[in-house]
Amino acid sequence: MNRRNFLVTSACVIGGAHSFSTPVMAASSTSGENFEVVRSKKQWQVKLSDFEYQVMREEKTERAGSSPLLNEKREGTYLCKGCDLPLYPSNTKYESGTGWPSFYDSLPNAVGTKEDNGFFMKRTEVHCRRCGSHLGHIFDDGPKPTGLRHCLNGISLVFKPV
Repeated sequence: MNRRNFLVTSACVIGGAHSFSTPVMAASSTSGENFEVVRSKKQWQVKLSDFEYQVMREEKTERAGSSPLLNEKREGTYLCKGCDLPLYPSNTKYESGTGWPSFYDSLPNAVGTKEDNGFFMKRTEVHCRRCGSHLGHIFDDGPKPTGLRHCLNGISLVFKPV
């Protein structure tokens, strides 16, 4: 295990954080936004498993390395599990070494962001712009051309191959 993976895993165990990087806002903040797809708590709980609900609606984090989508290499599109909105094209996915599916960019008008000051650090939370489901966080340590790392919970996504 290299130092970065050790630090990322330690942060996850201590506080659910994806990285120690300082985030950069990738889009305008959507805190308090009214979403196109609106469901009651009960409707979300019927649609999602208990853990999916915790991650997507209560902003919990899945354990590093636990998502089958981490090793998905086929061409296709990653959709929001909450509303089926296409979010990320497979050609922006890359191996970040963090244990979560990572992308350097989303599809246009697919995600929203808000400031997340939990766990004694400032981060940028990323969510589906249509239903508000929590996807993960965005950090400024990604590859070119954006320099961003959308570090996502695979449990919030559905992969649709071409």
